[in-house]
Amino acid sequence: MKSMLTGLLEWTDARFPLTKMWDEHLAKYYAPKNFNLWYFFGSLALLVLVMQILTGIWLTMYYKPDAEGAFRSVEYIMREVEWGWLIRYMHSTGASAFFIVVYLHMFRGLMYGSYKQPRELIWVVGMLIYGALMAEAFFGYLLPWGQMSFWGAQVIISLFGAIYEPLAVWIRGDYVVSDATLNRFFSLHVVAIPMLLLGLVAAHIIALHEVGSNNPDGVEIKKKKNADGIPLDGIPFHPYYTVKDIMGAVGFLILFAAVVFFVPEFGGWFLESANFVPADPLKTPEHILPVWYFTPYYAILRAIPDKILGVVAMGAAVVILFVIPWLDRHPVRSVRYRSSLFKLLLAVFAVTFVVLGYLGTQPPTPVFSEIGLRLGEIYFSFFLVLWYYSRERSAACTWTVLVFVAVIMLIGDGIRYDEAKAGLMMKSALLPIGFYFVFVFLPMIAPGLNASKPVPERVT
Repeated sequence: MKSMLTGLLEWTDARFPLTKMWDEHLAKYYAPKNFNLWYFFGSLALLVLVMQILTGIWLTMYYKPDAEGAFRSVEYIMREVEWGWLIRYMHSTGASAFFIVVYLHMFRGLMYGSYKQPRELIWVVGMLIYGALMAEAFFGYLLPWGQMSFWGAQVIISLFGAIYEPLAVWIRGDYVVSDATLNRFFSLHVVAIPMLLLGLVAAHIIALHEVGSNNPDGVEIKKKKNADGIPLDGIPFHPYYTVKDIMGAVGFLILFAAVVFFVPEFGGWFLESANFVPADPLKTPEHILPVWYFTPYYAILRAIPDKILGVVAMGAAVVILFVIPWLDRHPVRSVRYRSSLFKLLLAVFAVTFVVLGYLGTQPPTPVFSEIGLRLGEIYFSFFLVLWYYSRERSAACTWTVLVFVAVIMLIGDGIRYDEAKAGLMMKSALLPIGFYFVFVFLPMIAPGLNASKPVPERVT
């Protein structure tokens, strides 16, 4: 039997580089030996992608992509198909799990500078994956044809109409969300975007293995090699990190199963109660909200009074993530050796993103809208400060930045000034003022707060 397998492998290698690919990407791919828990999320994202594809294939066997039968087919899957409820809940929970894992993966990249030279392309391809994932989630959200799915799609598509009305008609395939919209969203969700995602994921992994993995110390392990050309601080990905990733996958699947079997709706965050009601074009829900993973951007959109400017700001909030490698040129990669102020900056950014997400799920009250606007200003300010920290700045540069931001804020507040909200606007303005005081003005008078630590030559 062993000789037969060896012969089969030799026959295959003569026609396809199977062993070569195994060696290049697993057995002889040397990764840093100091990976920590933050490095689970890349492999977990791949696991969830495979799970979503498999459960999606099963669901399409019974789903009917037409306005008359879509909702009933989902109910049929849930009630009549053997284990259909489990497959459906795995798919719906997997959508949220995918974004949780991807957001943590992206935050790890921010923490350890995984977007810096020579890994700029890895970050850009990763952001393209994120954009494709958002499109995939949006197209799939309409398919159950529930109330929130229908009206959520109606609102989001109408945003494109704010820029150019024929664009919204082209996306819908009709003048309203209809059977034509459902059919094209089904095609994009099931065929087009998954193919794009698989191609991008392959490109992401190939680009990663070409330049090598980053690590918590931000040290390039390829600079220190032994006589055989093997990195001194590296270990083979297989079996060391395959075992590690399997352990992470087991832990993740335990949590995933707990959600699927006990709280698949997750208090309305993963599956909204309104989506258990068939879509009714004549009855608008009281509050139309996107799924939780879109709500930070939705909060920015909703906080800006002008619809077109809101759409532009929402798009810019995603697009600006692509250019992080060219904003942050600081020589130190890892947060371990960056200054205390930089660590605080990352923490503020993470909290801002989470709070924006929460505000996006709440009714649009004047207070929430005003706070959302100020947090949106802080969200974009993070990238400006990231550029500001990329190298040492003179006092003249600091004052220029502060004056520029102050002028922009004053112009914006002047345009939307409302005497009835003057007090609220002044109080909320303390948020961005405090942000710039701490992260821009304070380093000018106390440079030590923004001083980095020495980076070791080898991983610790």
